[in-house]
Amino acid sequence: MTRERSWSVLAVACLAQLLVVLDSSVVNIALPQIARALSIDDRDVQWVASGYTVAFAAALLAGARAADTRGIRGVFLFGVSLFVAASVVGGLAPTGWVLMAARVVQGLAAAVVSPATFTLLTVTYAEGPLRTRAVAVWTAVSVAGGGIGNIVGGALTEYVSWRSVLLINLPIGIVLLISARRYLDVRRVGTEAHRPGLDIIGAAFGASALGASTVAVTRLGAGDSQALSLSTAVLAVAGSIGFVLRLRRSAAPLIPLRLFADRTVVAGNLLTLLTGAVFQIPIWLYLTYQMQQRLQLSPLQAAVGFLPLTTALVVVGIGVTPRLMRRCPSHLVAATGATLAAAGLLGLAAASNSQDYFAAVGLPAILIGLGGGLLNTPLATAVTSGVTNSDAGAASGLMNTSKQFGGAMGLALLTIVAGLTDFRFAYSAMAAAMALTAACSVVFLRTPSSKVRY
Repeated sequence: MTRERSWSVLAVACLAQLLVVLDSSVVNIALPQIARALSIDDRDVQWVASGYTVAFAAALLAGARAADTRGIRGVFLFGVSLFVAASVVGGLAPTGWVLMAARVVQGLAAAVVSPATFTLLTVTYAEGPLRTRAVAVWTAVSVAGGGIGNIVGGALTEYVSWRSVLLINLPIGIVLLISARRYLDVRRVGTEAHRPGLDIIGAAFGASALGASTVAVTRLGAGDSQALSLSTAVLAVAGSIGFVLRLRRSAAPLIPLRLFADRTVVAGNLLTLLTGAVFQIPIWLYLTYQMQQRLQLSPLQAAVGFLPLTTALVVVGIGVTPRLMRRCPSHLVAATGATLAAAGLLGLAAASNSQDYFAAVGLPAILIGLGGGLLNTPLATAVTSGVTNSDAGAASGLMNTSKQFGGAMGLALLTIVAGLTDFRFAYSAMAAAMALTAACSVVFLRTPSSKVRY
């Protein structure tokens, strides 16, 4: 593959990843307008956002393995097509329930697209400098997507309509489909004669475990009956047991057990889960509420208020981290990033009662962005180090599942103990998570190959 075509693959992968990550937050600022327009009560409107996230997390493992068993190019095209179709249905939805159903389908489609984008990188770029650079760009786009979603959502909601937040996916999706057909030559990975099938039973167990556990905690935080929370918790436990047994007994498990034999891959995924509990959803949502409720900013002003965090994430993630990883062990880069993020979160907690934007949000957010930009690329490279092309989809799915599940569970737990108004406690808890990530990075990500040289 020529250098020009390889970077075209990166562009397609990053645009698709931005699309699915952006949609996890793009409706947040529009929720009040959506509730009024479709007469959705406050108790149910959260599912316009949560339905996407839960479906995304629940189906990621199956979506990822589909890239290994059905071919990356075909799976990618199918996922993007389904995502765009669901976006159009949601944007034209006449009722709240139609919108929520469309968001669930969007989440399922995103679970197919997102791991395929990362798999494209691992099969296009061999381990080394180019892969590190490509992963850095992809990771920066992934992490910054939450902030970009808030900015786009705020601008479209204020100047156009909440429906445009979803309908804008149509032209973007068309560009993606045309580009993918032109530039993606990767059709299948591995030897056709030995290609395993997709483990449908394992996928069902995995989806029920992830989905039910997220719903159980979310519903508990919403104050639902203990019976409902208990029933979903039982389903989550049963699904988890069934999933583990299926992994051990299936001839073609959803996640090859050999991946769990690599300490770096396991540690990287656990730390990705912990990082997702901060960067994937919670930090964006809590800053949204702080800026709109405490600082009394308009939706568009609040959207612009994310620029310091988003800019720092992208600039450091793309421009600094790959160069730093040439000279420093990756576990130290990750630990430094987590430490900076923890310091910024403590700054948010300390200034949470301030009415000054720069003191309360702007300056701490820059520090968090610097830390996040340094942290995420070393974790992404750790979870795919030494993984063969035939397992690339499974490794990508495991990483994305860790990230999404961490974000959903992190938000659910924070809202139980802190609500959406106790900013000091929420930011302090996130800082503790980052401090733990820093310590564990030093201990568990240290490998003989942790220093990447060009």
